[in-house]
Amino acid sequence: MAILPLTFFISFLITQLAITNSQPILNSVEQESVYRVLDSLNSDIQWRSLFPDDLCSSAPHGVVCGYTTLPTATEPGSVNIIELNFGYVSDHNPNPPCNPNSTLPDPVIFSSFPYLRKLFFYNCFTTRPVSLDPFSSLGSSLEELVFVENPSLFGSLTGSIGNMTSLKRLVITGTNVSGEIPGGFGGLLNLEEATLSRNRFTGTLPENLSNLKNLKILDLSRNGFSGKLPATIGELRNLIKLDLGMNLFSGEIPGSMKKLRFLELLDLSYNGFNNSGIPIFLSEMRKLKGLYLSGNEFGGVIPDIWKNLRGINGIGLSGVGVFGNIPSSIGVFLGNLTYLGLDNNHLSGGVPLELERLSMLNELNLKNNNLSGRLPFSNKFVSRVGRKLRVEGNPELCVDVGVIKSFYKVGGSLDELKVCNRLENSRFALVHVSSSSLVAHQFVYLVMVFLLVLIM
Repeated sequence: MAILPLTFFISFLITQLAITNSQPILNSVEQESVYRVLDSLNSDIQWRSLFPDDLCSSAPHGVVCGYTTLPTATEPGSVNIIELNFGYVSDHNPNPPCNPNSTLPDPVIFSSFPYLRKLFFYNCFTTRPVSLDPFSSLGSSLEELVFVENPSLFGSLTGSIGNMTSLKRLVITGTNVSGEIPGGFGGLLNLEEATLSRNRFTGTLPENLSNLKNLKILDLSRNGFSGKLPATIGELRNLIKLDLGMNLFSGEIPGSMKKLRFLELLDLSYNGFNNSGIPIFLSEMRKLKGLYLSGNEFGGVIPDIWKNLRGINGIGLSGVGVFGNIPSSIGVFLGNLTYLGLDNNHLSGGVPLELERLSMLNELNLKNNNLSGRLPFSNKFVSRVGRKLRVEGNPELCVDVGVIKSFYKVGGSLDELKVCNRLENSRFALVHVSSSSLVAHQFVYLVMVFLLVLIM
């Protein structure tokens, strides 16, 4: 009698192991919908023949399943499509390739994927116009929506994002999508990245943008946005990157932006900002690594704020209307600087010798200013920066013969600059003489005068 319970127990264990190890299959609705999307993106490939089995067991790279109901002791659980990635990116990321005639099967196709978390298209919609409207059927489970280099994608965000309450990453770049950012955008409370660059967006930024407390990246560059920046932008205190370059924004940069203490990249270049000088509050953004304000009419002098910004590696202040001297503190404190653009301004005086301390610098643009005197850089500095040293357009600036030769060796040209004569060199030397040397010379002079008096 003891054998029967033991046999029953072994049989029970085998059954349970079989249930636990069995792979649940994808439901037929999602399986068919994946085939239809693949066929519409690239009909040259026989997807059903290449992948005839359950797509959760064998699928193209980029089609990803996941458990949406975990297996139990008695049930195998259930699986669904959780990621769809289309468009060949690289050998390391070989998503199903699209062809020039890529399109979409019907407007509600994505409602077939109720558990979809990520949808990605790279270089798919390039010829035939494809509307953004079908993506409005995406549900609240979506966390990432990415369109990169899809120039024939058109439409607006108005009806596309209202239901995506779980969205963390929204990337639409290099498309023909247009219109304004809808008020519903401020309701995407989980959003961490909004990259909407190189499209045709217009209008002003909504005030409720400040609701996006988790936002770390906001890139709206190369669009047609206009108007003033809302003061509420300073409430996005977790921002690491803010890029609003190449739009039509105007007015002053709001002082509330000084609250963005975690900001590493600030690009407001080529807009219509017109502050009275470059904002002093930038010195409070101590984590800044890139500051690009070129192409705005700020005026004033370059503020001496660089002691607080020692981690910065790029400064773009081209064509911002500044005048006066170049602060020597740039060369003293910014040891990580690789790019400095101060061209097309009204800067005057000499080029600070301290700039030679910038050992990481590989591009320096000072052209088209009113700088004067001797270019104080050594042959070594000139050879290192090479052709990316731009100083033309400063008629009163001169250069030593040895520096010109060093510049020729790296394929550059300083033809527009005059050669310094001895008088200019000596004047420069007197300007840079140290205080200790000056005291020594004065002492010698006084001794000589004293001896002459004794002789007489």
